[in-house]
Amino acid sequence: MTPEDLVAHYGLEPVPREGGRFRQTWAGPGRPDGRPEGTAIVALLTADPDDYSALHRLPADEIWHFYLGDPLDLLLLAPDGTSGTAVLGPDVLGGQHVQLTVPAGTWMGARVAAGGAWTLFGCTMAPGFTYEGYEHGDAAELTARYPGRAARIADLCRP
Repeated sequence: MTPEDLVAHYGLEPVPREGGRFRQTWAGPGRPDGRPEGTAIVALLTADPDDYSALHRLPADEIWHFYLGDPLDLLLLAPDGTSGTAVLGPDVLGGQHVQLTVPAGTWMGARVAAGGAWTLFGCTMAPGFTYEGYEHGDAAELTARYPGRAARIADLCRP
């Protein structure tokens, strides 16, 4: 199985601004505010240097799910000024996660872990994702707020 096989199989398209490829696989019924009750996507990132999930934040919790391939490194920058990293992957007894909830308002960005080739993963939100709720990270602003993570922030931001 190759990334190209997965792109063809799932009909993955480029993710606007954020990076990677995805396809929405479910959207629940609409709410009075216009957002769907929930959404789910399947997504693919490769080890190509330009292929990563750029730092962004969302107004609702987002659950990340590991499916196939190599581990995925996530940088998480919390609203209270703390930060951390998590790894999505199959080695759950070694500290990796097959499922990870990123709290609303947390900046998040991801890359295939060093030495890996690709990761197939999914994300689920309730209420569901809308482009109006997506906030793209600015490297200068995030570095000023989280100076200890400056190198990772630079690595995970795009204009």
